[in-house]
Amino acid sequence: MLTVEQILAAQKAQVATLFDLSGKALASVEKLNELNLQAAKASLAESASHAQAMMSVKDVQELMTLQSSLLQPMAEKAASYSRHLYDIASGMGAEISKLAEGQAADVQKQFVAAVDSAVKSAPQGSESAVAAVKNAVSTAAAAMESVQKAVKQATELAEANFNAVASTAVNASKTAKAPKAAA
Repeated sequence: MLTVEQILAAQKAQVATLFDLSGKALASVEKLNELNLQAAKASLAESASHAQAMMSVKDVQELMTLQSSLLQPMAEKAASYSRHLYDIASGMGAEISKLAEGQAADVQKQFVAAVDSAVKSAPQGSESAVAAVKNAVSTAAAAMESVQKAVKQATELAEANFNAVASTAVNASKTAKAPKAAA
């Protein structure tokens, strides 16, 4: 049976975890706002530069060359922006996972302690029921560990796929050539 002190300690730990998670979420939002502000400033400067270049175009060939010269930098910037977004999101996801794993481990320890306490006061002849509960707890812990490993592997695979797609997009923009003028 849980004591008042144990309940209060659990409540304090949950409040501390909530504030820790809130602080990390705000830090992620701050990073996202900073990224978006930098992207907006860069976009404004590039738009002004592009407008100036467009006003100095003298023929269609020069216009086509100017337009095609913007393709690669835009693709690289989009890939870079996406990469930064992914880093912010995956960092926050990792923090949440770490906190969730810590909470799950604490809950499991408390449950095992409660089962051990109950075992001590269990009546004679209930050994098989106690063994079944302990077996269920260890099986659940093993299952949770397997799920955590699978999630980690899936995250690593998703990150590798994201990197491959971003790299392919940037490489494709590098190989795109300016259209040739009709002879």
